[in-house]
Amino acid sequence: MSLTVTKINSLRPKLKRYTASDGRGLFLDITPNGAMSWLFRYRLNGEQEKIVIGPYPVLGLKDAREKRDTLAGKVASGISPVEEKRKLRADATARSAGELTVREFGERYLKEQVDKNWKDPSHERRYIEKEFFPEFGDRPLKDISVIDVQTVVYRKKNNGHEATALRLRSAIKRMYDYAVERRLTTMNPATMVATRFIGKAVRRKRHLNPRELREFLQVIYRSNIRRQFKLALHILLLTLVRKSMLLLATWDEFDFEAGEWNIPKEHVKAKKGEEHEHVVYMSKQVAAMFRELNALSGGSRFVLPGRSTLNKPFAQNALNKALEGLTFKMEPFTIHDQRRTASTLLGENGWAKDWVEKALSHELGGVAGIYNRAEYAKQRKEMLQWWADYVDSLVTEQKVIVGNFGHQ
Repeated sequence: MSLTVTKINSLRPKLKRYTASDGRGLFLDITPNGAMSWLFRYRLNGEQEKIVIGPYPVLGLKDAREKRDTLAGKVASGISPVEEKRKLRADATARSAGELTVREFGERYLKEQVDKNWKDPSHERRYIEKEFFPEFGDRPLKDISVIDVQTVVYRKKNNGHEATALRLRSAIKRMYDYAVERRLTTMNPATMVATRFIGKAVRRKRHLNPRELREFLQVIYRSNIRRQFKLALHILLLTLVRKSMLLLATWDEFDFEAGEWNIPKEHVKAKKGEEHEHVVYMSKQVAAMFRELNALSGGSRFVLPGRSTLNKPFAQNALNKALEGLTFKMEPFTIHDQRRTASTLLGENGWAKDWVEKALSHELGGVAGIYNRAEYAKQRKEMLQWWADYVDSLVTEQKVIVGNFGHQ
């Protein structure tokens, strides 16, 4: 039965502490000395927890119910009010002691927000850990200024990486948004680093033409980069997959007899709730490259194990670094431009857009996406084999055998 103000005023202290229920987890705690406090009890992940809301009559019945409803909403979202309160106290202690550094809070932000809520946290982690921590990780969180943020952001911009500079600025801003929300600082220094002066995020249109494709393959295979890098860059071109799909690939995803690479949905970039598995139909060339990578993997479950350990894949930026170290006589391009290259040249050679989109692991939008659920397996097998043969033909025009030259 719910409490009323009259009923509360009639409650008297007893020899032992006791509670009076208002319902839905709200209780009034009465001590032997007559002090009264509001409690909220709830169950989360199978565990019973309780939190003190405030003293009565400073916090009246109506306000206590409103606080109870707010806390109940957090519990419904999987948030523990007790744990949240503990973190606020820890933050206050760290704040008063001046001990909370950029690295300490950044690691907490990555764990509590990025790892928990992002489908692919690797990019956000890379910007924070590789770009921001080295410069300012040991500095107090609240001491970082606008000039500090500009220092790391404009370094990227001035080196010709405007898009990366914009993404780095956004990552720092998101981290400090969380710091402001947790009341650890009153100012977000990244918000005052104006994006309009950094650059303009534009949709990339770069793709390699046939002559540039030939140069690309000749340069990578004649270079002294690791054989795994050469094969990985070639595979990305022939399969149309994203770099992350290949870096995270494990050998249990492959069926060489069927000629299929079955990429699990957690490795496929998609909106939350729209995750889907993706099948790559391997051409003869791609299957041969994966077999060679298998022999080079040293028994690791990863297709591309890291240099220092077989238990982790290549670092996210390993292929980018390898590509940056090569010299080409053409306009700069990125690894992602290879997907656009394949899509463009396949379209120019008459392959159906729907087949190409499926090979890119794109889901069609709008009405087309609702009615077209076809996988086009037969057509994609034929298309990807044609694409591998076509790329081979570009290189062998000059009597260069891709599978053999540059083998190290």
